[in-house]
This record gives sequence, structure tokens and C-alpha cells, in this order.
Amino acid sequence: MEHEEPLEGGNATAGVVRVGATVRKPWEHATPAVHELLRTVAAAGVDVPAPLGRDEQGRQVLEYVPGTLALGGPRLSEGELTRVGAMIRSIHDACEGFRHAEEPGWVPLIPQPGTDADLVCHGDLAPWNLVIGERWVFIDWDGAAPSTRLWDLAYSAQAFTLNDVEESPHSAAPRLAALVDGYGAGPALRAELPAAMAERTTAMHELLRRSHAEGREPWGTMFTTGHGAHWRAAAEHVARHREVWARALRR
Repeated sequence: MEHEEPLEGGNATAGVVRVGATVRKPWEHATPAVHELLRTVAAAGVDVPAPLGRDEQGRQVLEYVPGTLALGGPRLSEGELTRVGAMIRSIHDACEGFRHAEEPGWVPLIPQPGTDADLVCHGDLAPWNLVIGERWVFIDWDGAAPSTRLWDLAYSAQAFTLNDVEESPHSAAPRLAALVDGYGAGPALRAELPAAMAERTTAMHELLRRSHAEGREPWGTMFTTGHGAHWRAAAEHVARHREVWARALRR
């Protein structure tokens, strides 16, 4: 029996363990589609955890990527944020046109507004899912689902650069611009981002609030253990300074 080491850091997935050079996670209805998506993205040259099938306990098996999460490390520099933006762009480009042969059972945690979801996105490209080491790799693809470039980028841009409500907006704005520059966003996408970031951050707080009211876990407990207050403050912060973000993105 190989040693199983529980992995910490995630808020939403229980039962995640490391076994040697692999990670074992619960197998879900959408897992076959997620693994196919990972193979598609890897074939396009993007570094992602390799899907390695299913173990004898029925769990999904993925490559373990050594390193530390960006969330626990020093604040990323503008140059590093430009690298992150380029990574997000390469992931979006690699996902373009992806279709799974069977009904995937996608369950988007926070569906993008409207009905124009046209791209299968990771959905949580954030510091708590970026492993930094010899390789820089986004992990935890289980929440992948149809979305849009704007909705996915709005979440990532806010999470990487505007999540600290104590930071001066004028200090955060150049870092936001660095990430969006790395993505290579055009004028239309830049113009839409400030409003989309405010809407996406508000939607995150609403998910937690509603989950608490409905008893939906683990989001309900997260609402009462600090996450609810954080995302409420973050939503207010991002909305209040929309013009600062807009000016930075119009450079």
C-alpha cells in the first residue's frame, strides 16, 4: 500500500491526496471530459498536470506538480504577472473549439451571464491554483465548463491583482495592466474588463451567501468563516475603483 499524504489548500474538494508522483481525487461525472480537455491543452503546448486514468479505488489519477502555490508566496511582480497573463491566453487559445464527444456533465460554479458561452474554460485560474516551481502550472481543472474569455479573464485578473482590498488602487492598477498586457487583450476586451471584474466578484460573494442560506457545502461554511466577508469587501473595492482600472487598461 503506497503512502497517501493529504493535500491541503483547497476549499472545495475533499479527499485529495498525494501518492508518490501522483495526485488522487474523487472521480466525478465530468472527469472524462476534464481529462480529455487536459490532453487537448497539453497537445497545444501548454504545461498542465498529465491525466493518468483511474486507480483501483475509482479515483482519478493526475500527475503531481512540485512547487508552491502562488497564493502563499510573495506578491508577484509586474513581469511575473505578464507571464501569468500569457499563460491564461495560451490556455484559452488551446481550449478554442474543444468539444467532448459525449455529454460532459459540465457544472459551472458561477455561470457567465447571458447565453453566449463559447469557450470551455478552467473557471478558477487564480493564485490558489497556480503552482510555481521549476514549472509554472495551473492545477485543479475539475470546475472546467463553458464560459467566455471575458468572464474567465475577469476573474483571474481580479484574483491576481485586485484581491487585496488594503492595497492602494493606484498601486494595484499597473499590476492589473501587466497581466492584461501579457494576455494580449485588444481594445474591446480591455474596455469590458472593469465592469466584468466587478460583476464576477459580486457573483462570487452571491454564490457564498446563497449557499449559506441553502445549506450547500462547502460554500455555505466558507461564507461564515471569512470568505463571505472577504468577497463582499472585494466586490465593493473592485466596483468602487472601476475608473482607475479602466484608465490603466487604456494605456
